[in-house]
Amino acid sequence: MKLATVTGMQGMVTAPHFLASEAGLSVLRDGGNAVEASVAVAATLAAVYPHMTGIGGDGFWLVAEPGGRVHAVHGCGGAAEAADLSFYEGLAEVPSRGPLAANTVAGTVSAWAAALESSGGALPLTRLLHDAIRYAEAGVALTAGGASIASGKGDELRRQPGAYAETFEPGGVPLREGDTLRQPALAETFRRLAEDGLDSFYSGALAGDIASDLQALGSPVNGADLAAHRATRPDPLHVSIDGARLFNSAPPTQGFASLMILAVFDRLTADEADDFAHVHGLVEATKQAFLLRDRHVGDPAFHQFDYQAALADSAALDELARRISPIRALPWPQPSHSGDTCWFAAADADGRVVSAIQSTYHEFGSGVVLPRTGITWQNRGSSFRLAESGWNTLKPFRKPFHTLNPALAQFHDGRVMAYGTMGGEGQPQTQAALFTRYARFGIDLQEAISRPRWLLGRTWGEQSTTLKLEDGFDEALYGDLGAAGHDVERVGPLTAMMGHAGAIVRHRDGRLEGATDPRSDGMVAAW
Repeated sequence: MKLATVTGMQGMVTAPHFLASEAGLSVLRDGGNAVEASVAVAATLAAVYPHMTGIGGDGFWLVAEPGGRVHAVHGCGGAAEAADLSFYEGLAEVPSRGPLAANTVAGTVSAWAAALESSGGALPLTRLLHDAIRYAEAGVALTAGGASIASGKGDELRRQPGAYAETFEPGGVPLREGDTLRQPALAETFRRLAEDGLDSFYSGALAGDIASDLQALGSPVNGADLAAHRATRPDPLHVSIDGARLFNSAPPTQGFASLMILAVFDRLTADEADDFAHVHGLVEATKQAFLLRDRHVGDPAFHQFDYQAALADSAALDELARRISPIRALPWPQPSHSGDTCWFAAADADGRVVSAIQSTYHEFGSGVVLPRTGITWQNRGSSFRLAESGWNTLKPFRKPFHTLNPALAQFHDGRVMAYGTMGGEGQPQTQAALFTRYARFGIDLQEAISRPRWLLGRTWGEQSTTLKLEDGFDEALYGDLGAAGHDVERVGPLTAMMGHAGAIVRHRDGRLEGATDPRSDGMVAAW
């Protein structure tokens, strides 16, 4: 089915599952603002898309206010106080699954609370969480993507302690596409959050149940870790390019790299969307940005690097652009980063625009589902290195490196654009592809997302570090990229490997445009 750009005037939501988009739109129709709608989307995604996200993960928000101010909220949990090297004695690395991987506090719910606190909204939590409660309790039809992941990853997930098998394999076998997924314990957790407040996730009776289950299952996270957690409000990073000012989230996310790619590409020559100069230029700008990212990006408390100054240094950006050959590829690979994610956005009639992203890292996170609450806990801390010092090494309270990064753009003509995607290593690359197609080359918003994409390196479900391209580009491009030294791998038609992207553009006259990804189960909902 060919998708078209959706337009509206009063409000708009885009999300990778249509039920989440509908939940957000219903909040806008009931008088809620874009932040309140985004909380409804985020909660509903936990109920209908649990293989990709949930309240046991982390979340990052950018909000563009009607007056133009852009601010950020980071719901990013640090490592437990007990999560030091001695806790992992005898291991070469943090396991990717199980309670030892569930070693950081989940910050998603704290991001909702912080975003709502400054939103000026008036709808009660019972309204915002209504659809999430309904879908978690009554059930939803499992999507093809969810069924495929549950089947493919079932062997490693059902072995984990907790309620994974009880929740996602109630008949003793993985749920299939179309089967009804019910999460009654999660529904009850949402009810408790609605009644007792979002802070109850971190203190009080609900927090006590969460901590008790985590401790009983072998996680280092305890009640004191939950109680000590706070969402933060760091200034967003920003960079100016021709015609626009771009925003993204500060470390520990890779928002720095996403902005760097576009700032470097702004200095390169390319005449047409998806020609050799465009694709090669963005791939090579990605390499330069990733080399900087992998040296400097992580928990800012452990890095002495001025990210904003680097983005404002025109001479340094010029030098990075000069390092890029217009005809030859820089040898690759470098280490890659994976992860599963849900990006979503909302815009309201007042002019507020939200770009948000949340994740439990790998599919179903650590695989640890807490029996009393139905929460699937993240494994973001499995990325920590077990070493005394160096990049992203495990230390108590340290925040792990995050691939998550929501994007916003303010154009000189008054447009505001929220855009983003899931896809780990692919997030900055897909952001760059869809943004440059739309902003630099004038491609329709939906077409900019629907067109074939590329991915340098490894992403969720894939281990190779080639330059992967979907079918649908000009046939000559594949050969030209290979001749330039790119390790080209053709991956067939549109695939979720390339992420689930989306975008909303608000024009100066209040008109809204929205697009969703045909690779997802998503929808743009507008009125």
